Amino acid sequence: MKYTPVIFVVLLSIICVSHCKDLIVGTSFNNRLLWQQKVEYNAIPLKKRVKEVFFSDPGQQIIKGIIARDLEHTDASATITSGGIGFSYANLRFKSDRGSGLNYQLEIYS
Repeated sequence: MKYTPVIFVVLLSIICVSHCKDLIVGTSFNNRLLWQQKVEYNAIPLKKRVKEVFFSDPGQQIIKGIIARDLEHTDASATITSGGIGFSYANLRFKSDRGSGLNYQLEIYS
């Protein structure tokens, strides 16, 4: 009986993490913010919206963390298509749910 609250908290956290559509790769702790951008696209009924974002650091600093937060908590997704952690560039693809728009906050750390 004493493990019931612990099991409940673990199951609840698993459910919350599985429904989260944020992209968090690497770490932002004790790192410098290289770049920040708001990724937005308006909704079109019955269509999925896709937006590609390209980042390249002119100073050739290595990326240590990428965070893309879904500000509207929709079923949109964010993926890294090339580069990313350990590189000085990153290409990201944002894809909305059908009939929804995109509203992400993108941060890249070095």
